[in-house]
Amino acid sequence: MLILLNKPYDVLCQFSREGDRAVLADFVPVKGIYPAGRLDRDSEGLLILTDDGKLQARIADPRFKLEKTYLAQVEGVVSEEALARLRAGVTLNDGPTLPAKAKAVAEPAWLWPRVPPIRVRKSVPDGWIELTIREGRNRQVRRMCAAVGLPCLRLIRWRVGDWTLDGLAPGEWRQA
Repeated sequence: MLILLNKPYDVLCQFSREGDRAVLADFVPVKGIYPAGRLDRDSEGLLILTDDGKLQARIADPRFKLEKTYLAQVEGVVSEEALARLRAGVTLNDGPTLPAKAKAVAEPAWLWPRVPPIRVRKSVPDGWIELTIREGRNRQVRRMCAAVGLPCLRLIRWRVGDWTLDGLAPGEWRQA
């Protein structure tokens, strides 16, 4: 079984409850499935859930270099220099990243409002980056953006391999 979930902001990427925080079981009532990879509590978007251990490993394991595409709203002006650095790979505290596909994009027309809304500072511009990576280190996209001077305000995973969020509102899921 393979399930695509649009994980909302502030949801823990686990089925077991910890206190009063929202968890995956609040959205997907299917038993015996597990996330193939993770999304941080403060990230949104595509999460793949499966009961197939081999498939879960292939999706989550960085050795398979499955592409993952993110949309990042960043603080600051997205410059060609910053994009070039992302494309070349940046050095993080746990070593260099693989080169990424990176481009500046407009705010997506299909994007849902985030609840709660991000903090916007009128004196600081923001922009959007589409970033495709083939790794999956802890908070990697956020750290890559920060390394080139563009801290993430909002992060949405749009695609994993051939699967996308297309047609899924936050909290919605479908079997693939």
